[in-house]
Amino acid sequence: IVLTGGDDRLWKTWGFPDGNILMTGEGHTDWLSGCCFRPSGTQLVTSSGDTTVRIWDLSRRGCILTLRGHSRAVHSCTWHSCGDFVASASLDGTSKIWDVNSERCRYTLRGHKDSVNSIEFLPFSSTVLTSSADKTLSLWDAR
Repeated sequence: IVLTGGDDRLWKTWGFPDGNILMTGEGHTDWLSGCCFRPSGTQLVTSSGDTTVRIWDLSRRGCILTLRGHSRAVHSCTWHSCGDFVASASLDGTSKIWDVNSERCRYTLRGHKDSVNSIEFLPFSSTVLTSSADKTLSLWDAR
């Protein structure tokens, strides 16, 4: 299964080798910039130009949580390997670590001087890597 998101504001899961669409999700009001499966495979996270990050439950086929807090488009999103945290990177120059269980922002990472374009948790670690339009990479301790 492959997961994609695009300018049509939809995410889609695709089956292979046939390439058929298995599921489609709608709810964002602007383009999708990122999408990622939860490590358990039961949910996914999406980021969008509408400034939100959304959690989707695949069995319910719908959005179960909308995370708001960025002031501009969200460029990237990812799950932590434990499945309890999501990270997002935004055009507003910040990144956020979201606690999915409490449904709130745990940390806002500030320090880049331009948009934050990508974010990743290092595997099985509390370290986060961000890249920015300010031409820097940063490592953050998210504990």
